[in-house]
Amino acid sequence: MFDVFDKPFADPVQLPLVGNFRTSVIIITIYLLFVLKLGRDLMAKHEALELRGVLKVYNIGQVLFNTVIFVWGFHLIFVSRPYNLSCMTVLPQDHELKSTERTLSYLYHLNKLLDLMDTIFFVLRKKSRQITFLHVFHHVFMVLISHLLIRFYGYGGHVFFICMFNVLVHIVMYGYYYASSQSQNVQESLWWKKYLTLGQLLQFLLMFLHGAYTFFQPNCSASRGVIYVTGGASFFMFVMFSKFYVKTYIRPKEVKSKGKAN
Repeated sequence: MFDVFDKPFADPVQLPLVGNFRTSVIIITIYLLFVLKLGRDLMAKHEALELRGVLKVYNIGQVLFNTVIFVWGFHLIFVSRPYNLSCMTVLPQDHELKSTERTLSYLYHLNKLLDLMDTIFFVLRKKSRQITFLHVFHHVFMVLISHLLIRFYGYGGHVFFICMFNVLVHIVMYGYYYASSQSQNVQESLWWKKYLTLGQLLQFLLMFLHGAYTFFQPNCSASRGVIYVTGGASFFMFVMFSKFYVKTYIRPKEVKSKGKAN
């Protein structure tokens, strides 16, 4: 099964942290050990850390990081226009915009690695209720799948376009995280909190629909394997986040309504 990793890289340019899949496996292993065991054992002996200053810098940095990727990516896709949006394929190595496509895709993968810090901060602040299966699975999956797609498919193409939806949602999400980290009460006053989850659901829906649209284009050479992977992942995430939305925002209202009726 592991012979597949002996295949040549889809892109001959091997950038740091994506040149060997073991790197991502090691990072994820350390991450899981810390957030599920070691970090919790450590914090059991200490008071929760506020980290307000650290979170301020981190969340502002994430907003800026994602904004750079989004603006630069938007310019590449809709201003430079090297792609056919009906059938987006990875740019050839000799294309004049290949280095831009490669850099943006690489920055996206690095951003998924940086996202792992979300859970680290939860552990250090003793916010165990926020370390759900969905949260951890989502972060682990995004790191591994972005690395595997770069390894076997290359930088950019169809994957790059659907990732732009994810980047846009993250700009809003980390803006919310910044606000909520600066006050104990602002989290309750920000009425648009649940709309972040709705935004994520819309993101997964658009990712799935774009994959389906590409799949049914005649004579399209976009990788069917990539469409299957990204489409399946989008559908699965949509279902998982839908369950989270119902559990967090709909069921509590139903219980409250029943309580008032009684």
